[in-house]
Amino acid sequence: MQRRRTGMIAVVSALGMTAVLGGCGLGGDTTDVTLRLVAADYGDSAANSSKKYWAKLVEEYEADHPDVNVEVSVYSWNDIDAKVKEMVEAGKAPDMAQIGAYADYAADGLLYTADDLLSIPVQAGFSSALASAGQVNGVQYGLPFAASTRLLFYNKAHFEEAGLTPPTTWAELAADAAALKAEGVKYPYALPLGSEEAQAETMQWLLSGGGGYTDTVGTYGIDSTENVETFTWLRDELVGEDLTGPVAPGKLNRADAFAAFARGEVGMLNGHPSLMKMAEKKGVKFGMVPMPGVNGESKATMGVADWMLAFKQNGHKEQVGDFLDFVYSEENVLAFSREYDLLPVTNAASEAMSGAAEDRDLKPFLDELPLAELYPVGKTSWAAVSAEVKKRIGSTVEPGGSPSAILGQLQSTATTAESSAAG
Repeated sequence: MQRRRTGMIAVVSALGMTAVLGGCGLGGDTTDVTLRLVAADYGDSAANSSKKYWAKLVEEYEADHPDVNVEVSVYSWNDIDAKVKEMVEAGKAPDMAQIGAYADYAADGLLYTADDLLSIPVQAGFSSALASAGQVNGVQYGLPFAASTRLLFYNKAHFEEAGLTPPTTWAELAADAAALKAEGVKYPYALPLGSEEAQAETMQWLLSGGGGYTDTVGTYGIDSTENVETFTWLRDELVGEDLTGPVAPGKLNRADAFAAFARGEVGMLNGHPSLMKMAEKKGVKFGMVPMPGVNGESKATMGVADWMLAFKQNGHKEQVGDFLDFVYSEENVLAFSREYDLLPVTNAASEAMSGAAEDRDLKPFLDELPLAELYPVGKTSWAAVSAEVKKRIGSTVEPGGSPSAILGQLQSTATTAESSAAG
């Protein structure tokens, strides 16, 4: 989920970033262990930086575990993946990293498994879809930490002025977009296929067309008939009819599309929970519905998860496991999810959120989670494939663009990347 949080300033926790210390206390006979955690910042200002969440959690944990010190370093999503990679390559892996991907480290044999670390109740308490997404060859290395789904947001004022109801099919979406254009709406449907997060908008549309990045057995199928038909429809029925606004989809980034929605310039777009606060702050009245499909509501929505992983290098399996059992308590999972408008990754926290009045705004997203499909993050090839999608997918909907040719090229990239990873 890192691409949705740009422009943040890298910060380091007040808890510091010091070397691992073991058996070297002031008295000379202590058996203290210091755990290092590198975590991503989900806040958008110093006031709600993730530093504060971790500082409170660590203080509570250390009060009951005087022989364990936990030091947390918090970095922006712009920097954290590169920082962890640098640490690992320097032979100074942290004990834990809370980041956006895990597969490369798992493939290199650097990570503990969920079985190694967690108590049975905690491990069994993860959402089954998210737990499965954290697996490589049936073994779970990625522990889901935060999740999100997507809904179609629409501007209520624009819809009322045009006499529209929210769409449930692609044809209705195109008709609504045409009506919004006639009313002078700047972006009838905002289609962000720019380099920031094109892989997300792409996946949402692929799923709504009955396809996806992979087939039912997990093999890349980017150039499937369904996927080609989806992008052909986008090219001809939305972009070709000038229903996506003044910025070419391949040049429109997700952050800019969200900002335009918050300014009241967008009729419809796919969004995740953080868009709610953005729109509310600007006084934009909005509604949210499931993504339309070809002939009705899409049977699947896109889900995104961020991951907690634990490195073997420092050998603190027991201490790391105990700390993570605490991290994944219902109270802590709920606190984090509520602070940052994200979906809880455990069944207990999800049930609590579903029944709580304070979480009613998140319930539509939570209801979509059982239907969510995630990126193929268990494939070490996914990073390369995602990068190519970001670069190239926008050209499929340009005038004269060829969805079949470009999706075929992306499929070739995926096949090559997968072969290299397997070799």
